[in-house]
Amino acid sequence: MLLPNFKKFLIEKGGLSEEEFTQIIPFIKTKRVANHEFLLKSGEVCSHSFFVEQGVLRFYALNEEGKEHVLQFATENWILSDRGSVFFQEPSTYYIDAIEDTLTVMLDEEFVNEVVKVNSNFRIQNEKLLQNHIRHLYKRISLLIGASAKVRYLEFVNMYPDIMLRVPQWMIASYLGITPESLSRVRKALAKENFKLK
Repeated sequence: MLLPNFKKFLIEKGGLSEEEFTQIIPFIKTKRVANHEFLLKSGEVCSHSFFVEQGVLRFYALNEEGKEHVLQFATENWILSDRGSVFFQEPSTYYIDAIEDTLTVMLDEEFVNEVVKVNSNFRIQNEKLLQNHIRHLYKRISLLIGASAKVRYLEFVNMYPDIMLRVPQWMIASYLGITPESLSRVRKALAKENFKLK
């Protein structure tokens, strides 16, 4: 099984050794999703977290008028899930779909338990990853509430440096909480600033 990104992730972030990774290979489940295909729809219970080995996923909600609000993107080495639905086993109000043909590794409590059998420190590392995710969510909320469109865009570029050409501009605008026209103005203004600095 060739999952170089997932292997590197578990060794560097999860604290596993090469030998320990080999031991958990039988418990690894993968899922390929085509562009526009869903991993989760509103009303379904989310039973997994999804590690992106290759491709792009997005996590979004629909408002009463059917307008999409993108909460998160996930490219290679990111993990995406409706954690509330997974933990409480409640129907999700969100959607997860693929923006490119995507290969994911499906993570659940059973998999975590198998990894812990091999390396008892993994649960601690997994908790750190969860807390880091919560920290990023707090920062994102603060930016949406109080930061200018320019600051939000620059933070987006910093967070997702490899995604600009892989995701439609209207989805980026949705993530930033601005209109596509506002995003275009921000990008033009930044391009002028960079030109003047040179």
